Amino acid sequence: MPIDWQPLCDLIRKHDSFVLTSHCRADCDAVGSELALALILESLGKQVIIANGDPVPAHIGFIDRDARVRVLGQSVKPAQLWEIDLLVVVDTSAWGQLGPMADVVRAFPGERVVIDHHVSQDDLGAVEFKEETAEATGRLILELGEALGVAITAEMATPLFAAIATDTGWFRFSSVQEKTFLALARLVAAGAQPAAIFSALYEQHSLARLYLRGRILNNVVADSGGRLLSTHLTQQDFIETGANTTDTEDAINTLHTVAGSELAVLFVELEEKVTKVSLRSRTDFDVQSIAAQFGGGGHRAAAGVAFRGSLEEARQAVLDAIRAALG
Repeated sequence: MPIDWQPLCDLIRKHDSFVLTSHCRADCDAVGSELALALILESLGKQVIIANGDPVPAHIGFIDRDARVRVLGQSVKPAQLWEIDLLVVVDTSAWGQLGPMADVVRAFPGERVVIDHHVSQDDLGAVEFKEETAEATGRLILELGEALGVAITAEMATPLFAAIATDTGWFRFSSVQEKTFLALARLVAAGAQPAAIFSALYEQHSLARLYLRGRILNNVVADSGGRLLSTHLTQQDFIETGANTTDTEDAINTLHTVAGSELAVLFVELEEKVTKVSLRSRTDFDVQSIAAQFGGGGHRAAAGVAFRGSLEEARQAVLDAIRAALG
């Protein structure tokens, strides 16, 4: 259902200072939504701080050239945030995804708001503005800006276009709707430049990232008659290639270039007993239900888990759950 933005517009007009945050290992939808929302609020004369649990990943740093996103414990302290009127969490409503910002949100004395498009959620003690069928939080931020009567500038349009483009796999995912392209048209009219954004996202990678992609492809395993493809990375892979965990962004979608593949899973060993699991589906198979079994969440077609266990434990448990569901 479309969101009724009037209650949030009223909240925004009532307050003067805002803190914006999102999930750790932020993607373009998270950071782009934060940056655009900050600019929208500042155009209304509001004071805004963006604070995340970790830095903006280098490969999407182009959308935050002015280093607006502060990092908790480095460039901003919790006490500074607790003095602010309203806290807005974008692109997540899960405690586990907030990282160190979770404690700040829990202790925040003012009002809280969530703007999100994910199915999975926790009770963050916030007023929620969610559209679970939306392709990206970036489109929701655009709608909010328009509901507030703000003229969208090129500076706002660029991160919002990047947010929508990346969360739809550059418009190839099933979440893309007519309203997606209508929103994109408004952003281009406001000054977003698709060719420049694409180049910044996909044509400025490091050699280390390319080497890591080779490891990902070399480790692919086909299962269930080719319907399920999985791959993995160890900590040693990152050491030997010189890449980092953000260099895995979008790599999982390469598995869906294989004819007959329906499900793709990427396992990334973050620590000895912490494995990041990314799941994608291009059928009606619900990967969110698999992720939920292990404390994760997301959408039917895209979900993730921070698995508390070794890489091999994660691979066995998650792949067994998928095989059981496939029958």
